[in-house]
Amino acid sequence: MCGRFTLAVSEDELRTYLRDVYAIEQFPESFCLPRYNIAPGQDVTTVIKTDKGHRAGLLRWGYIPPFIKDGNKARKLINARGETVSEKSSFRDSFLRRRCIVLADGFFEWKRTAAGKIPYRFVGKRDRFLPFAGLWSTHTKNGAKVHTCTIVTTEANNTVKDVHERMPVILNNEARKLWLDPNVRDVERLEGLLVPFPADGLRAYTVSSLVNNPAHDIEDCIKENGKL
Repeated sequence: MCGRFTLAVSEDELRTYLRDVYAIEQFPESFCLPRYNIAPGQDVTTVIKTDKGHRAGLLRWGYIPPFIKDGNKARKLINARGETVSEKSSFRDSFLRRRCIVLADGFFEWKRTAAGKIPYRFVGKRDRFLPFAGLWSTHTKNGAKVHTCTIVTTEANNTVKDVHERMPVILNNEARKLWLDPNVRDVERLEGLLVPFPADGLRAYTVSSLVNNPAHDIEDCIKENGKL
C-alpha cells in the first residue's frame, strides 16, 4: 500500500516542473508546500487532462466512489490495487474516465522487525518528482461538490520489497502521457502501465519515528538516519 508520502519541494520548484512537463500556466492560489508527511484525508497536488489541456489542482486523498450518495458514511479508499482496479465496481468507471497523477517526491513504508516498525523513505535516484498513478471522483456533500482521489499500487520492486510488499505505481514519461489521456480507454493498454518502477531508479533510507504521527509535517521527518 501507500499510506504516507512527501512533496518536499518549494512552490516555485513545483510551478517550474508543471510548466516544463505539463505545459500548465494556470495554478491554484497556493499548493501549501513543502509537505514532509502527507497523510490520508489531506489535500494532495494532482494533475488531470481535459480536452483543453492539463490542469493542476488539489484533491482530497481518500477516494469516495461516484455512486456513493452519503460521503459521510463512505469508506475512504486511499489505495487501489493495480491488479484489480479495472474490475472493482468502486474504481472501474474512474479507471476508464477519471485518471490523474498524484505528485510526490518520495514515499514512506515501515519495515517490521523484532524491535518494532522502522520507517523508510524511498526517493528517486535520478528523478526529483515521482508521478503516482491515481484515480479521482466527485460526489456531493451538503450541496457542495467534493473531489477525492486514490493512489494505484502494484507489487514492490527489489528496492522496496525488503520493507513492504506493495508500492505506488510510478509512471515514466511515456506512461504518464498515456495514463492522463482521457481518450484512451483500452483496458489492456492501461493495465500494462501498472507495473513496478525500476528498482535501480529508487533509493531507500531510514528516517525518524516522527513520521509515524501525521501531525508532524516538518523537515525532520525526511532527514536521513541511515541507508539500506
